Amino acid sequence: MSVDALKSALPGYAKDTKLNLGSLTSTSQLTDQQLWGTVLACALATRSATVIRELADEAGDNLSAEAFEAAKAAASIMAMNNVYYRATHLIGDETYATLPAKLRMSVIARPGVDKVDFELWSLAVSAVNGCGRCLESHEKVLRDGGLSRELIQEALRVAAVVNATAATLDAEAALAPAAV
Repeated sequence: MSVDALKSALPGYAKDTKLNLGSLTSTSQLTDQQLWGTVLACALATRSATVIRELADEAGDNLSAEAFEAAKAAASIMAMNNVYYRATHLIGDETYATLPAKLRMSVIARPGVDKVDFELWSLAVSAVNGCGRCLESHEKVLRDGGLSRELIQEALRVAAVVNATAATLDAEAALAPAAV
């Protein structure tokens, strides 16, 4: 299915989410690869089977095979990094930040797509996962790579709306009466 299918599935109380979901893909200033890689990586980060299915199909129509795999890699590596770096930050003892992470992260250096695009996807996934340390790190790399604050903000909007879509649809599924 597609963005349109997700919009149709959203309940009336989520009208703002529905409108935002529709405008994300129709008014974006991101390149197609940046936009659809962000959409896919964020969908994966939500862990919502419905949202993943719907958005992966449409992302697949708009991404090369390499970009599709790289967006999946961004979601995967950030699932690990966001937990680790958020935890070391929240502990409040900066000594942890000086210790080597000892986590393999070679995909960040060689993602198979433009480094700025991969960093953008990593930033958006970090927003979904709530890791401030990763957000700061990826935003700095993006700014140093020439991406404007407006484009970075757009990726954050994608993360917010995809996450809200997943949260709403998963909540509705949980509230639905069980089929007998």
